[in-house]
Amino acid sequence: MSDKESSKKVTPPKGMKYLIGGASGMGATMCVQPLDLVKNRMQISGAGSGKKEFRNSFHCIQMVISREGPLALYQGISAALLRQATYTTGRLGVYTYLNEEYRSRFSRDPNVVASMVMGIIAGAAGAFIGTPAEVALIRMTSDGRLPPEERRNYKNVGNALARITREEGLTALWRGCLPTVGRAMVVNMTQLASYSQFKTYFRTGPLQMEEGIKLHFFASMLSGLLTTITSMPLDIAKTRIQNMKVVDGKQEYKGTTDVLLRVARHEGIFSLWKGFTPYYFRLGPHTVLTFILMEQMNTAFNKYVLGGEKRGSSI
Repeated sequence: MSDKESSKKVTPPKGMKYLIGGASGMGATMCVQPLDLVKNRMQISGAGSGKKEFRNSFHCIQMVISREGPLALYQGISAALLRQATYTTGRLGVYTYLNEEYRSRFSRDPNVVASMVMGIIAGAAGAFIGTPAEVALIRMTSDGRLPPEERRNYKNVGNALARITREEGLTALWRGCLPTVGRAMVVNMTQLASYSQFKTYFRTGPLQMEEGIKLHFFASMLSGLLTTITSMPLDIAKTRIQNMKVVDGKQEYKGTTDVLLRVARHEGIFSLWKGFTPYYFRLGPHTVLTFILMEQMNTAFNKYVLGGEKRGSSI
């Protein structure tokens, strides 16, 4: 068998890239869902009044457990898993596909600009199909902070999607789609591109790190830090728009810019990074776990199903 045929033999089917991407995101979410809930609660805290509901992340966790019980930290887990099954499947699948096409055509690793463009495309595609699950997730994780009479009390993500459609119309499932897509483009441009570049640097630079979990861990944590800094303002805008209630046909916010200006004016400019700690400690480990799981699943698939020795996800 020629080298060319051998190379083809160990290339995973395109559909498998999407399945592995989604499965890795779902596995990571099971570990970090409590931090996502804390992040959402802290971002919504102070909306309208500007009053701080929580002193810090630990105080938020304490209040959630004391008021709603420890299982409340996993409130909205069904929506979170559906979000990963749609959003992460799309973004990682598209990005992995584009990455491998680039390497195949140009016979080299993508440069920073190419990685950023691929991240933007992957983020926009994943975010659009994942917005309905995102809307359900935001509402379900925020419900417990409302007075009992104002809670939506969705039973699960299926019930949430059905009720939103019935009570507010089909288009409400894509409420906040623009900031969601905008955030996803920034997140993926930063996260996926920086992960690729950090991996390349650690592997080929002075450290000469070998492919493996150690390399994936350091590249993921640095990627997560950059992503947190760049994407938080858009994440706050997305969260507040998707959680807002419409009273007598009047929406609380006009759009992304309105949210950002009102938060900065009423709560202070640094409130645009409110919930930074839970956001990073959610995004950092989630990035680490997602990429490590994806790399390991790709390695296992290539080795045990395709019978080759090609390692990693080609990101």
